[in-house]
Amino acid sequence: KAMCSGKLQTGLLVVGYFIYLLVGAAVFQALEKTAEKQEKIAAAQMKEAFLQNFTRLTVAEMEQFMKNLTEAIQNGVYPVGNESQIEDSNWDFSNSFFFAGTVVSTIGYGTLHPKTAGGQIFCVFFALFGIPLNIVFLHRVGKMLSSLCKKLGKFLYEKGMRKKKIKFLTLLFFLATGILVFLCLPSLFFQITEGWSYSEGIYFAFITLSTIGFGDYVVGKQPGRNYFSYYRTLVAIWILFGLAWIALLFNL
Repeated sequence: KAMCSGKLQTGLLVVGYFIYLLVGAAVFQALEKTAEKQEKIAAAQMKEAFLQNFTRLTVAEMEQFMKNLTEAIQNGVYPVGNESQIEDSNWDFSNSFFFAGTVVSTIGYGTLHPKTAGGQIFCVFFALFGIPLNIVFLHRVGKMLSSLCKKLGKFLYEKGMRKKKIKFLTLLFFLATGILVFLCLPSLFFQITEGWSYSEGIYFAFITLSTIGFGDYVVGKQPGRNYFSYYRTLVAIWILFGLAWIALLFNL
């Protein structure tokens, strides 16, 4: 019975956690998308005006243009290329979900951030409840993995292996599979999808899963590259399970 209720609790926790992220993503999208579109239109108009009179600009006007351009880029608006980019939002559902995931996991790349007052206040409360929820979720997933670990140990013990050797082997097994599944393979995937070098992929994976999150490399952000839809959602899920694996390593 305890086993059954434990499984039910875990199931409810996982479902609740993902619902929390999905609802958060929807709210961020609702609060931020329109403001961002206006910003993109303003940036496109600024570029247009610049291209029309750049031969007659004074130094002060040029400086102001550079300032506006830098600000736009810091806000994730790249006035490069044609008008079609106004339609691509940094706050579409996949991006919003990715953002919600980086908030609760405390990675915080800093490349995408709420700019409206509503979005910022919501972010505070979302993180306030989301971070503890994330910790509980990771702890629970870590527990499930370590019970797998125990089963493996029990199996080896029945085969007549010594306890110390079993401990060493299970740790080695989880370390090796984790490094393969969460670092080596994803880095290869990033190399193909992002056009980074393999070492940049490893660096990005480590900086992300250690929750340092510098934001110098972020997935799905390069202008002019075609990413498949839900690419960032997939990466968000990789992050969550990667964090659970790291939590388990500390447990072991």
